[in-house]
Amino acid sequence: MKIAVVSDIHGNLPALEAVLDDLAREAPDQIVNLGDCVSGPLWPEETAAILRETGWPTVRGNHDRIVVSDKPLPRRTADGFSALLLSEESKAWLRSLPATIRLSDDIFLCHGTPTLDDVYLTEEITGPKGHLPDEETILEALAGEQSPIVCCGHTHIPRVVRLSNTGQTILNPGSVGLPSYDDAHPLKHKMEIGSPHARYTLMQESPSGWSFSEKVLPYDWDKAANKAAKNERPDWARSLRHGFFGPLS
Repeated sequence: MKIAVVSDIHGNLPALEAVLDDLAREAPDQIVNLGDCVSGPLWPEETAAILRETGWPTVRGNHDRIVVSDKPLPRRTADGFSALLLSEESKAWLRSLPATIRLSDDIFLCHGTPTLDDVYLTEEITGPKGHLPDEETILEALAGEQSPIVCCGHTHIPRVVRLSNTGQTILNPGSVGLPSYDDAHPLKHKMEIGSPHARYTLMQESPSGWSFSEKVLPYDWDKAANKAAKNERPDWARSLRHGFFGPLS
């Protein structure tokens, strides 16, 4: 059994297309999507149209939830930009996504944590950047979820974490479409992977257990950065072009 795990596409169509090309070569038995599909100053509707047709098991990310909420969204925000461009079909699809998916007895899918879509599971914020939480913190965030493998996204930072006391493995595949960003929740911080590549993870079962392979793919990130700049988001443009969140242009 080989499963491809994608997450945090954020409307980055050329990054998604690069992943789709790679998936065609890898030919996994199943592909799953951990959410935050369209939010961003890029190609939200075009991305949603492709994802709707894939039929991949997909969980709802926090931005997927916000994009189709009833509250007013300023156009300059990533969510507000996307909400204006999404078709009714794409909005209905986003509303239909479940908060979590139990893929099998062994595999559980969520965006943030099993109970909260806007809380990090594999990063902890106590300063200007994220870092790996201790095992007790991860266990608390799991809130009793006992699946041997828990797949989560939200942080955009790829990790494979094995909990020594339960034997559970936590997989975060990183982000297909956004390699760095800043946020003010729970306090001001940056998350950055340090390269502009599109990322996803393959997990494969063998008699000795599951193995995990991070895929790091080149694509036309200048095209994505130019699109963000055209849509008045130079911060996204810097992130997409460099993988760091900072002053480079």
